[in-house]
Amino acid sequence: MKIPSAVKLHKKSAVLELHYEDGSDFQLRCELLRVYSPSAEVRGHGSGQEVLQTGKKNVTITAIQAVGNYALQLTFDDGHDTGLFSWDYLYDLGLNQEKFWQEYVGRLHAAGASRDPEVQVLRVDL
Repeated sequence: MKIPSAVKLHKKSAVLELHYEDGSDFQLRCELLRVYSPSAEVRGHGSGQEVLQTGKKNVTITAIQAVGNYALQLTFDDGHDTGLFSWDYLYDLGLNQEKFWQEYVGRLHAAGASRDPEVQVLRVDL
């Protein structure tokens, strides 16, 4: 298990920074954390039940709470607070954030959805 030696929230840039003893250092966008929340609301209750999160471009974290010695509970300004981010999951997100980001943007595009909460994308088939 990779436990960070320091966790810093940069509210202005909406980034959660994680430092590890092995020299690893990750800067995770609040938006990425929100759309990949390990909650049932996002992941569903089984394979294929994932719910695409849209309009989360400006989401920020308002509170961080340690859960035992194994996870963080993040509270987002859109009210979401049910996902427990295990240390291993946070490390995996940091290590593979570019892959996760591209998958997220690709799913939004395929669904005709937007990251921006002010934009509604409509498809018109002629």
